[in-house]
Amino acid sequence: MKQTRSFTRRSALLAGTAALALVGASSAQAQEALRFGMAMPLSGGQATYGQDQVKAAEWAVAEINQKGGVNGKKLEMIVLDTRADPQAGIQAANRLISVEKVPAFVSAWSAVVKAIAPVANDNKVVQLSVGANSADIAKLGDYTYTTFPLADVDITAVARYAATQMGKKKAAVIYINNETGTVAAQIYRDVFTKAGGQVVAYEAYDPKASDWTGPLLKVRAAQPDMIHIQGLVADTPQVIAQMRQLGLTQPVSSYSAVYNPKLIEQLGKAAEGVIATSLAPGVTDSPAVAAYVERWKKEVGREPNGLPYTQYLYDAPYIVAAVYKSMDDKKLPMTGENFRKEMLAMRSFDLPLTGKLTINDDHTVNKPVYLMEVKDGKWTQKAVVN
Repeated sequence: MKQTRSFTRRSALLAGTAALALVGASSAQAQEALRFGMAMPLSGGQATYGQDQVKAAEWAVAEINQKGGVNGKKLEMIVLDTRADPQAGIQAANRLISVEKVPAFVSAWSAVVKAIAPVANDNKVVQLSVGANSADIAKLGDYTYTTFPLADVDITAVARYAATQMGKKKAAVIYINNETGTVAAQIYRDVFTKAGGQVVAYEAYDPKASDWTGPLLKVRAAQPDMIHIQGLVADTPQVIAQMRQLGLTQPVSSYSAVYNPKLIEQLGKAAEGVIATSLAPGVTDSPAVAAYVERWKKEVGREPNGLPYTQYLYDAPYIVAAVYKSMDDKKLPMTGENFRKEMLAMRSFDLPLTGKLTINDDHTVNKPVYLMEVKDGKWTQKAVVN
């Protein structure tokens, strides 16, 4: 099945489960286009969020091309579906590298990024992780870099804030037992403890779980005064709902995955008081972000799911375009090795929606952390932690 937009072509790939999006290039221009890949969930349980992130990137590619592209050459984005599944992610990466011959590609979801890393390293093709949070992503080899701050940035901020600013003494941590949850949960536990608090319950749940009664009853028995949840964007609202049903009324914190309108839609009053991190400026912080959100409302009829993630995905093609321009200016072959060298030589990028980005030597990036809280049915800014 093919979907046609003014700047997008999609066709079924990978046994009917993956989609190929060629953005910003007609067939006549294909040979001159500068291509990069994007491996994101377009189907499955995380598709609602992956699709919005891809849409944001499509908008950016279209705008780059409307302004002349890269030295007059069109920027072309090839999108494949990962279903947020590591094996599907590997298949997508192999296709992007072996068939589409891209020097760089964008990915997300911690388990997928981690699974893809050996493929990127072996083939010397740059993987840009945009939205995954596991701190282990900084250690995945020479060809995997993040443009999104990892868990040691925002989880450190929210854990320290709970202990030092909110005065919480006893915290419970409930987390998904995969790359998204395990490392971040450890960071929260260590930071909260170091800040003078005590973690009185530390409970993992299976990624395929649909009922969390067991770990939540253990949390209830521990009588914490704060609960931190480190789960996937799709299951965290369900965990909170079940927690409230079991009589757990304590304040809840989580990371940026839950900072989206769907949490409030799904939970209603049960969302009140939930604290989430955001790693990008909001509508009150930036006129560009305000205009971006208005565009969503006008063209899509709603705000994006996972606003900060879509901001980073919008900015990702601008990073790729800047590196490609430098490579093209120097007449360098469009290889992964050259992309990596030029990206590291440039190091810093001024981006439309997330501001200045600097890639550190240890494969990390740092950004201010915005703590957002649900008040009266709306996300409001609680604090900014630098």
